[in-house]
Amino acid sequence: MTGLPPDLAGPARASAGHGTPGWLPCSDRALERHDPLAGTAGFGERWLLVEIESGWGRHAFFDSALDPALGARIVARAEEAGIRPLAIRRTRLRAPLRRDQTSWRWALVDSRPGRESIHWGQVDDPAELLTLPLDGSSGEPSEAPIYAVCAHARHDQCCAVRGRPVVEALAVEHPELTWECSHLGGDRFAATMIVFPEGLLYGRVGAEDASRIVERHAEGRVVPELLRGRTSRSTIAQAAEAFARADTGDDRIGAFRPLAEHPHPHGWTVELAHGRDRLTVEVGERLSEPLLSTCAATIAHPVREFVPVSVAHA
Repeated sequence: MTGLPPDLAGPARASAGHGTPGWLPCSDRALERHDPLAGTAGFGERWLLVEIESGWGRHAFFDSALDPALGARIVARAEEAGIRPLAIRRTRLRAPLRRDQTSWRWALVDSRPGRESIHWGQVDDPAELLTLPLDGSSGEPSEAPIYAVCAHARHDQCCAVRGRPVVEALAVEHPELTWECSHLGGDRFAATMIVFPEGLLYGRVGAEDASRIVERHAEGRVVPELLRGRTSRSTIAQAAEAFARADTGDDRIGAFRPLAEHPHPHGWTVELAHGRDRLTVEVGERLSEPLLSTCAATIAHPVREFVPVSVAHA
């Protein structure tokens, strides 16, 4: 059995509210506290990406150029099928082009291990998305990855302040593969970036980090220190994988396969396949001190954090 060093994240401190002396954006506060990234990627096995070039309000599908009722029906239809909707748009697009959008690109992404795929299509009327087959049988398959960076300013200021420089720099290097996207969750971890089709969600990404993520992805590898998790897996399995990567040094995308999760009073025992080996990862849990997890939050609440306990090799 290999013992892991204590988690670097110290107790999270509650911070002053917005507008008070000493107030900081949520991502700055999270950096001060060293909030851990492992196991913080929201769940999403399959995704529906919809190009909405107009400005976005707090919710891109309900407060944009889309009719709100239509946007709500698109979201409801996707979610009923177990698919997570995400708005995308090109960065630095001129305002007239945003206003005069006449076609809507869409992508269906399957992020489940062994089923990874991307299918692209286009509609001339967004209402056509209500009849789009959601089983992956429509659209053109694509081998090219998608790099999406949250720059959803109306959702949280950190998404714009930290996300926009990242997406703009990445778009210079990879203009056809890069998109701004709506909220991915985890405002305090801005800039957040997701890589499809695998659904690899990263946090605290800077412009140089984004380039490194792209380079590693092309090699079939991840950047472990920035990886929040793979969205097709439970948060517990995400955390266990992060701790296994730290123990083994293996940064290959598909290096670990969850076999089982066993809850117990002190956390979880997670079994992972690692090549011919079987790893037993003990994942602990703690509650942070009360904190403000978004810039808009006014009441501090504790959040769940995962901590490494041990990794055993069999």
